[in-house]
Amino acid sequence: MAVAVPGAGTEKHEHGSPPGSNYLNAQSGVWSWLTTVDHKRIGIMYLVSTLIAFALGGFFAILVRLELFTPRKTIMSPHMYNQAFTLHGAIMVFLFIIPSIPGSLGNFFLPIMIGAKDVAFPKLNLLSLYLYWIGALFALSSLVLGGLETGWTFYVPYSSTTSGAVIAVTFGAFILGFSSILTGLNFIVTMHKLRAPGVGWYRMPLFLWATYSTAVVQLLATPVLAITLLLLIVERAFHIGIFDPALGGDAVLFQHFFWFYSHPAVYIMILPGFGLISEIIATHSHRKIFGYKAIAFSSLAIALIGFLVWGHHMFVAGQSELAAVIFSFLTFLVAIPTGVKMFNWISTLWRGSISLRTPMVYAIVFLFLFAIGGLTGLFLGMLGTDMHLHDTYFVVAHFHYVMMGGTVIAFTGALHHWWPKMTGRMYNETLGRVSAVTMFIGFNMTFFSQFILGSRGMPRRYYNYLDQYQPLHQFSTVGSWVIGLAFLFVLYNLLASLRSGAKAPDNPWGGMSLEWQTATPPPTENFLTTPKVLHGPYDYSNDPKGTGGSDS
Repeated sequence: MAVAVPGAGTEKHEHGSPPGSNYLNAQSGVWSWLTTVDHKRIGIMYLVSTLIAFALGGFFAILVRLELFTPRKTIMSPHMYNQAFTLHGAIMVFLFIIPSIPGSLGNFFLPIMIGAKDVAFPKLNLLSLYLYWIGALFALSSLVLGGLETGWTFYVPYSSTTSGAVIAVTFGAFILGFSSILTGLNFIVTMHKLRAPGVGWYRMPLFLWATYSTAVVQLLATPVLAITLLLLIVERAFHIGIFDPALGGDAVLFQHFFWFYSHPAVYIMILPGFGLISEIIATHSHRKIFGYKAIAFSSLAIALIGFLVWGHHMFVAGQSELAAVIFSFLTFLVAIPTGVKMFNWISTLWRGSISLRTPMVYAIVFLFLFAIGGLTGLFLGMLGTDMHLHDTYFVVAHFHYVMMGGTVIAFTGALHHWWPKMTGRMYNETLGRVSAVTMFIGFNMTFFSQFILGSRGMPRRYYNYLDQYQPLHQFSTVGSWVIGLAFLFVLYNLLASLRSGAKAPDNPWGGMSLEWQTATPPPTENFLTTPKVLHGPYDYSNDPKGTGGSDS
């Protein structure tokens, strides 16, 4: 039986598994993967699917930056440019950022981290993956059905009157919403019902607290988006006046509905990343996380307050002054639990035994980039400042510092953190660090210059621009090439490790949580016997009496 020994530094247990019994080679063939209910295999398929979506969305981003290299036409027409930035945004948001961490790393590691054999509803888990694929096919059908140029927000009345594959893409997002709901429901039930003996709420890794908070938002907010998109489809198909003012509808109503989901969706995107950073920092600084409960409850606070701040996207939409002031206050309020996390992560690093391996380098990059993203969010929360910066490149830069500098960097760092456990192979550490530093340089080249562009009045989504903006646009475009190079480094490094990487030990980083206490790769049912946990996931204490087992 797996037994976690307080203060011993490791969780001792029997995990030997007979040859061929791990999830990678338990059964072979494509059909065995497509019909599997093993959460690890479903997580791998999510990982591959979302990474393909990321590559496609990144391709459209490169096209957008190439077009903006000169003030006038560079490589495409205005119509194609509108389609490129729309597809970039829609693919990145709906097909990558929202499902990537819960679908891939969440599916793979959540049951293992609580000592369970699988999620609560394995078949429902597979259905959520199928719905993701079906929704993706509908969304990507726009590539052959006339394209889409509404922007990823589908704002009316343009989206209800323009030509293009609006119905196909919005129906795809509608289906993707159900995939998200099923995943969130599965995770909540799994954490409530399937925790191993000794895995109390305060002995769960902080990634699971973040995942739980994300799942709550998925369940409560996603139906609002589904209804909104369905209403848009009905209006467009049957010319019923819901949002289109020409038909007696209200365009601002669409914005309220859309942002009531989409601002909580920002936390669906970033909360799992917060959880990943907690795991990386604690494990690679070999120190008990500072303020465990504060970080855990701050995730719940962000999820709940996030439902109340959608109106800060609409400061210039004609809402009342009182409403604008209230939404501005709530915007500042939601920054407090985020600041708590930043403070506690830095405090954990303080006097920690830090190992600057690749995951920790990505975590440090995250701390720098997300700090800038969070701070500039406060600028946009101020009414007077937002009036001037609204719909400029300042907003584009802020959004990318939060989403890419936050979520994508955290995801990339966590992929390196858990790659040995998932595949049984070690990657090249030197190339891993080089990729992280290259990404940091390219990211700041690309997006910090956009803060300057926005503060000087450069509107976002414009095809042409004044000549005075060209140097900064060109600098930003070169930065996007550097980011692309960094991701090619990552891709090469991880794929090369599958062929020639050294065999990974069960616990290469000296982690304390349950996923490091089972075999590498994990057995089909994660543990041969149900583990019994006697201490928290971050107890790096060497107290021989085992008195340091509480993570409170």
